Order: sequence, then structure tokens, then C-alpha cells
Amino acid sequence: MDRAPLPPTSSDAPLGARERIVAEALRLGFEAVGFARADRPLDADFERYEAFVAAGKHGEMGWLASLPEARRRLDGEHVLPGARTVVCLARRYARAVEEPDVAATAQGIARYARGRDYHNGMRKKLRKLAALTRTLGDDVRARPLCDEEPVLERAWAARAGLGFVGKNGLLIVPGVGSFVLLGEVVTTLAIEPDPPIPERCGACTRCLDACPTSAFDAPFVLDPRRCVAYLTIEHRGAVDEPLRAGVGEHLFGCDDCQTVCPFNATRSRRVGGAVDPRFAADPRWAGVEVADLLALDDDGFVRLREGSAIGRATRAGLARNAAFVLGNRGDEAAEPALERARTAHDSAIVRDAAGWALERIRRRR
Repeated sequence: MDRAPLPPTSSDAPLGARERIVAEALRLGFEAVGFARADRPLDADFERYEAFVAAGKHGEMGWLASLPEARRRLDGEHVLPGARTVVCLARRYARAVEEPDVAATAQGIARYARGRDYHNGMRKKLRKLAALTRTLGDDVRARPLCDEEPVLERAWAARAGLGFVGKNGLLIVPGVGSFVLLGEVVTTLAIEPDPPIPERCGACTRCLDACPTSAFDAPFVLDPRRCVAYLTIEHRGAVDEPLRAGVGEHLFGCDDCQTVCPFNATRSRRVGGAVDPRFAADPRWAGVEVADLLALDDDGFVRLREGSAIGRATRAGLARNAAFVLGNRGDEAAEPALERARTAHDSAIVRDAAGWALERIRRRR
């Protein structure tokens, strides 16, 4: 239930505060800014979250099942005592859907992870915006968030009118698309909230139809346990055989439900300017073949993951994914590398995946 409005305090926003925050956010490189009330908890969204966990759809992501912890941070008060406003921000990480100059191996990596890890750059920008916010009134407090707290950031962004949630479950920012990173600044400053944006997907189901593993139970309802992004990043064990072909050529993550979205096609024409070089594909991938990942040792993996998000998949997970890619390609030239992985890799899941890939290649031949 919504709380009653808080009485005016010394943290009520002075004239022009909203405009100054928006101007600073745009100067820092954010494409969209929205404001939501922090003193109204996201009860309806949490009910959906509870149903998601109760159905076991979180899979191996055990931290998502910590409901008391998540419940404690449903509203801004637990993030920052006295919070009145959540400033929601979006920053794009891909300008064009097609990136023909990316190395072949890097094309199997989700766009957000092809370059340097985004967290440090985002945190610096959010800290600067929080610092500006603190100057806008007496005793104003502001806390920047970039994965520091288990907040329902997509729900906050939708409430703030930053965008709307599409049928693929991702936030779509009109004129910008869904290839965006989200961040927040929670503040005691009371700023007039923005109205939510109505959902605009209409009858379109391109994202649902494009999913290679049919991971959507219904529009807006994803089962991560079948999602290629989950399988190639978060899942640590063997992948169920019926899903392996659906992994396709994805090494780390999947953008399929985004690349077909008309809002992203529109965005590539409407949004100009260069993307931050941090998000450009890391040149390290230029000399790496998919088959090389099968024999990657600990030192090699450390060098490859340094400053990158791919470390999330683990060395064995990346090798397992590489075996799936080679098997799905039907790459006969990779048979010697797959045979070595099948017999000698130190991970049972990699040995299993390599055996599957060899069988798939030989069946095709």
C-alpha cells in the first residue's frame, strides 16, 4: 500500500534542482533521466518477484532467493534513511545493431561484455551526479547505486518513466532502445516524479519468436533456466542436452531478443554520437579462436578476464560454452582440440560438452 506523502522538509527541492540534475546527467553521458518517489515501495513488483522465486526460476542464482534481504530493500528508506526520490538513469552501450568489425570470437559475446567491465565507469559518473545533488539544498544526502544493493532497478526505472518493460522483460527507452545500463541516485531531495510510460509493444512478438531456447513462458515472463544468457554465464553445471543446440554460437550471454526489437532498429538511426570506447570490443579477442578456449589454463583465463565481465562464466564455463559453439558450427577443424578436451580437460562438464560436440560434428559429416 502506498504511504501517505511525507510532510515538507528542508530537503524539498529548490527551484531548478531537477533541471540541474538532468543537465549534469546528460553531461556525464547518460542518455535518459527519470525521477520516482522513493517513499512508495514496489509491492506489486515484489509480489511478482516472490512468485518467480517460488517457482524456482532463479535456478542456481541462490542470492535471488534471499527474500528477507530483498524485501528489506524494496523502498528507498532502507537504501538511504529519509529518501524521497530515486533518480533513475540509462546509459547505452551499443550504438548500432550490426558491428561488422568485431573479431569473430567476440561476436559470440553479449554486447555489454565485449569491452571493459562497465561498473567502474558507471560508478564514477553516478558518484559525480550524487555529489552535485548534495549541493542542491541544506543537509541533502544522496547515494549512488550501481549493483551495490539488491534493488529492483528495472521496476524503479519503469516507475520513473525512464522507459517501459518490453515483452522480453527488458527496459526499453524510447529513442534509445534496450541496449542500456541502469543506475540510480537515491536522495533525500524531494523532486516531482515523472509519470510511467505505457507499454508500447502492441502485437509484436519478435523478441519471443527469436529466443533460441523458447525461454519465454508468456509475454513478459522469462524462465531464466532456459535462457542462453543464464546457461552461458550463471549456470555452473552441465547444460541439459535439449538446450545445447539452442546455445548456438553464443559464448557468453545472448542479445537475440534485443537485436530483433524494432525499438533498437529505430534507435540505431535516431541516436547519434560515438559510444564510450570502454564498450568497444576488446582487442584481446582479435587473436583468440573459439577452440583456444578449450585449452585455456588458469593464467590464460586471468589474462583474458582482467577488466572484463567474462570472468563471471568461470574458466570451465567458458570452455564448456566453446565446445557447444564448435559443435553447433559443425567445425571439423576443431575435432583435435575437442578430442583433447574430451579426454584430458580437468572439468567433467567440459569433457561432457566436448564429447557432445564431437558427436554432433560427426553426425553431420
